[in-house]
Amino acid sequence: MMDGSEPWEPGSGPAVAGQKDLRRYAPATTRNRDAIVAVLRDAFPSSGLVLEVASGSGEHAVHFAVAFPALDWQPSDPDPAALASIAVWRAEADLPNLHPPIQLDAAGDWPIAQADAILCINMIHISPWDSTLGLLKGAGQALPPGGLLYLYGPYIRDGVDTAPSNLAFDASLKARDPRWGLRRLEDVVAAADAQGLALDQLIDMPANNLSLFFRRRTY
Repeated sequence: MMDGSEPWEPGSGPAVAGQKDLRRYAPATTRNRDAIVAVLRDAFPSSGLVLEVASGSGEHAVHFAVAFPALDWQPSDPDPAALASIAVWRAEADLPNLHPPIQLDAAGDWPIAQADAILCINMIHISPWDSTLGLLKGAGQALPPGGLLYLYGPYIRDGVDTAPSNLAFDASLKARDPRWGLRRLEDVVAAADAQGLALDQLIDMPANNLSLFFRRRTY
Protein backbone atom coordinates (compact mmCIF):
# COMPACT_ATOMS: atom_id res chain seq x y z
CA MET A 1 0.00 0.00 0.00
CA MET A 2 1.14 3.51 -0.73
CA ASP A 3 2.60 5.07 2.40
CA GLY A 4 0.77 8.39 2.59
CA SER A 5 -2.75 7.03 3.06
CA GLU A 6 -3.12 7.10 6.84
CA PRO A 7 -4.69 10.05 8.63
CA TRP A 8 -2.80 12.00 11.26
CA GLU A 9 -2.71 10.42 14.68
CA PRO A 10 -3.00 12.76 17.68
CA GLY A 11 -0.30 13.07 20.29
CA SER A 12 -0.34 10.47 23.02
CA GLY A 13 2.19 11.99 25.37
CA PRO A 14 1.40 13.16 28.89
CA ALA A 15 -0.15 16.56 29.42
CA VAL A 16 2.34 19.19 30.53
CA ALA A 17 1.15 21.99 32.83
CA GLY A 18 -2.41 21.02 32.06
CA GLN A 19 -1.96 21.27 28.28
CA LYS A 20 -2.61 18.40 25.90
CA ASP A 21 0.09 16.93 23.70
CA LEU A 22 -0.04 18.94 20.46
CA ARG A 23 2.21 16.60 18.52
CA ARG A 24 0.85 14.80 15.49
CA TYR A 25 2.11 11.44 14.29
CA ALA A 26 2.21 10.27 10.68
CA PRO A 27 2.74 6.48 10.54
CA ALA A 28 4.17 6.78 7.02
CA THR A 29 7.06 8.88 8.31
CA THR A 30 8.83 6.06 10.12
CA ARG A 31 8.48 3.85 7.04
CA ASN A 32 9.86 6.24 4.44
CA ARG A 33 12.26 8.59 6.23
CA ASP A 34 15.40 6.44 6.05
CA ALA A 35 14.83 5.54 2.40
CA ILE A 36 14.45 9.25 1.63
CA VAL A 37 17.62 10.15 3.53
CA ALA A 38 19.52 7.52 1.55
CA VAL A 39 18.62 9.04 -1.82
CA LEU A 40 19.19 12.61 -0.64
CA ARG A 41 22.73 12.13 0.66
CA ASP A 42 24.34 12.70 -2.74
CA ALA A 43 21.80 15.28 -3.90
CA PHE A 44 21.71 17.91 -1.16
CA PRO A 45 24.20 20.79 -1.09
CA SER A 46 27.00 20.51 1.46
CA SER A 47 25.63 23.50 3.35
CA GLY A 48 22.85 26.05 3.19
CA LEU A 49 19.12 26.31 3.87
CA VAL A 50 16.63 23.56 3.03
CA LEU A 51 12.99 24.62 2.90
CA GLU A 52 10.51 21.84 3.60
CA VAL A 53 7.08 22.64 2.14
CA ALA A 54 4.09 20.95 3.81
CA SER A 55 6.04 19.60 6.79
CA GLY A 56 2.91 18.10 8.33
CA SER A 57 3.56 16.60 11.74
CA GLY A 58 7.18 17.78 11.87
CA GLU A 59 8.63 14.29 12.28
CA HIS A 60 10.45 14.40 8.96
CA ALA A 61 11.95 17.79 9.83
CA VAL A 62 13.47 16.44 13.03
CA HIS A 63 14.78 13.28 11.37
CA PHE A 64 16.33 15.15 8.45
CA ALA A 65 17.87 17.83 10.65
CA VAL A 66 19.62 15.05 12.55
CA ALA A 67 20.68 13.26 9.34
CA PHE A 68 22.05 16.46 7.73
CA PRO A 69 23.63 18.48 10.55
CA ALA A 70 25.51 20.80 8.16
CA LEU A 71 22.23 22.02 6.64
CA ASP A 72 19.80 24.49 8.15
CA TRP A 73 16.28 23.07 8.05
CA GLN A 74 13.24 25.32 7.62
CA PRO A 75 9.91 23.51 8.15
CA SER A 76 6.65 25.05 6.97
CA ASP A 77 2.96 24.29 6.67
CA PRO A 78 -0.29 26.21 6.04
CA ASP A 79 -2.19 24.45 8.86
CA PRO A 80 -2.00 26.01 12.36
CA ALA A 81 -2.40 22.59 14.00
CA ALA A 82 0.53 21.26 11.97
CA LEU A 83 2.63 24.28 12.92
CA ALA A 84 1.86 23.62 16.59
CA SER A 85 2.91 19.98 16.18
CA ILE A 86 6.14 20.95 14.42
CA ALA A 87 6.95 23.43 17.18
CA VAL A 88 6.58 20.79 19.89
CA TRP A 89 8.68 18.22 18.01
CA ARG A 90 11.32 20.92 17.43
CA ALA A 91 11.41 21.96 21.08
CA GLU A 92 11.76 18.34 22.18
CA ALA A 93 14.59 17.65 19.69
CA ASP A 94 16.47 20.88 20.57
CA LEU A 95 18.54 20.84 17.37
CA PRO A 96 20.62 23.93 16.49
CA ASN A 97 19.98 23.57 12.73
CA LEU A 98 16.17 23.18 12.94
CA HIS A 99 14.41 26.53 12.57
CA PRO A 100 10.99 27.45 14.00
CA PRO A 101 8.19 26.54 11.56
CA ILE A 102 6.73 29.19 9.29
CA GLN A 103 3.24 29.37 7.82
CA LEU A 104 3.48 28.80 4.08
CA ASP A 105 0.70 28.00 1.63
CA ALA A 106 2.30 26.58 -1.51
CA ALA A 107 -0.38 28.20 -3.67
CA GLY A 108 -0.04 31.63 -2.05
CA ASP A 109 2.65 34.21 -1.48
CA TRP A 110 5.74 32.67 0.08
CA PRO A 111 7.22 34.30 3.21
CA ILE A 112 10.70 33.10 2.25
CA ALA A 113 12.55 34.45 -0.77
CA GLN A 114 15.54 32.11 -1.06
CA ALA A 115 16.47 28.52 -0.28
CA ASP A 116 19.40 26.37 -1.35
CA ALA A 117 17.16 23.31 -1.69
CA ILE A 118 13.43 22.62 -1.37
CA LEU A 119 11.78 19.38 -0.31
CA CYS A 120 8.10 18.37 -0.42
CA ILE A 121 6.86 14.95 0.69
CA ASN A 122 3.38 13.51 0.07
CA MET A 123 1.66 16.83 -0.63
CA ILE A 124 0.94 16.88 -4.35
CA HIS A 125 -1.74 14.18 -4.28
CA ILE A 126 -3.43 15.49 -1.10
CA SER A 127 -3.96 19.06 -2.29
CA PRO A 128 -5.50 20.90 -5.25
CA TRP A 129 -3.52 21.14 -8.47
CA ASP A 130 -3.08 24.87 -7.76
CA SER A 131 -0.88 23.89 -4.80
CA THR A 132 1.42 21.95 -7.11
CA LEU A 133 1.60 24.87 -9.51
CA GLY A 134 2.35 27.21 -6.61
CA LEU A 135 5.04 24.89 -5.31
CA LEU A 136 6.77 24.77 -8.68
CA LYS A 137 6.47 28.53 -9.19
CA GLY A 138 7.84 29.23 -5.71
CA ALA A 139 10.70 26.80 -6.19
CA GLY A 140 11.58 28.32 -9.54
CA GLN A 141 11.84 31.72 -7.88
CA ALA A 142 13.55 30.74 -4.61
CA LEU A 143 16.18 28.26 -5.80
CA PRO A 144 19.59 29.30 -7.12
CA PRO A 145 20.74 27.99 -10.51
CA GLY A 146 21.32 24.26 -10.10
CA GLY A 147 19.30 24.23 -6.87
CA LEU A 148 17.36 21.07 -5.96
CA LEU A 149 13.61 20.58 -5.70
CA TYR A 150 12.91 17.11 -4.29
CA LEU A 151 9.42 15.58 -4.49
CA TYR A 152 8.32 12.28 -2.97
CA GLY A 153 5.05 10.46 -3.42
CA PRO A 154 2.94 8.30 -5.77
CA TYR A 155 2.31 9.20 -9.41
CA ILE A 156 0.56 7.85 -12.49
CA ARG A 157 3.03 7.38 -15.33
CA ASP A 158 2.32 7.03 -19.02
CA GLY A 159 3.22 3.54 -20.22
CA VAL A 160 3.68 2.16 -16.69
CA ASP A 161 1.04 0.08 -14.95
CA THR A 162 -0.26 1.75 -11.79
CA ALA A 163 -0.26 -0.51 -8.73
CA PRO A 164 -3.80 -1.53 -7.67
CA SER A 165 -3.17 -0.09 -4.20
CA ASN A 166 -2.33 3.29 -5.75
CA LEU A 167 -5.46 3.18 -7.92
CA ALA A 168 -7.55 2.47 -4.83
CA PHE A 169 -5.80 5.28 -2.98
CA ASP A 170 -6.45 7.66 -5.87
CA ALA A 171 -10.16 6.80 -5.78
CA SER A 172 -10.32 7.33 -2.01
CA LEU A 173 -8.64 10.72 -2.30
CA LYS A 174 -11.05 11.89 -4.99
CA ALA A 175 -13.97 10.69 -2.87
CA ARG A 176 -12.72 12.88 -0.01
CA ASP A 177 -12.07 15.89 -2.24
CA PRO A 178 -12.49 15.89 -6.04
CA ARG A 179 -9.56 18.32 -6.32
CA TRP A 180 -7.19 15.70 -4.88
CA GLY A 181 -5.73 12.59 -6.46
CA LEU A 182 -2.57 11.08 -7.91
CA ARG A 183 -1.05 13.30 -10.61
CA ARG A 184 0.33 12.26 -13.97
CA LEU A 185 4.09 12.44 -13.73
CA GLU A 186 4.22 13.97 -17.19
CA ASP A 187 1.92 16.82 -16.11
CA VAL A 188 4.14 17.62 -13.13
CA VAL A 189 7.29 17.51 -15.27
CA ALA A 190 5.72 19.85 -17.85
CA ALA A 191 4.55 22.30 -15.17
CA ALA A 192 8.02 22.25 -13.59
CA ASP A 193 9.66 22.86 -16.95
CA ALA A 194 7.54 25.98 -17.38
CA GLN A 195 9.11 27.32 -14.17
CA GLY A 196 12.67 26.61 -15.24
CA LEU A 197 12.93 23.32 -13.34
CA ALA A 198 14.23 20.29 -15.23
CA LEU A 199 13.74 16.70 -14.10
CA ASP A 200 17.26 15.49 -13.31
CA GLN A 201 16.60 12.06 -11.80
CA LEU A 202 13.78 9.65 -10.97
CA ILE A 203 14.17 6.85 -8.43
CA ASP A 204 11.63 4.14 -7.68
CA MET A 205 10.97 3.95 -3.94
CA PRO A 206 9.28 1.42 -1.63
CA ALA A 207 5.47 1.20 -1.45
CA ASN A 208 5.01 2.32 -5.08
CA ASN A 209 6.36 5.83 -4.55
CA LEU A 210 8.81 7.89 -6.58
CA SER A 211 11.62 10.26 -5.71
CA LEU A 212 11.80 13.11 -8.22
CA PHE A 213 14.84 15.39 -8.41
CA PHE A 214 14.38 18.67 -10.25
CA ARG A 215 17.14 21.21 -10.81
CA ARG A 216 16.69 24.87 -11.57
CA ARG A 217 18.23 25.53 -14.93
CA THR A 218 21.50 27.41 -15.03
CA TYR A 219 20.62 29.30 -18.21
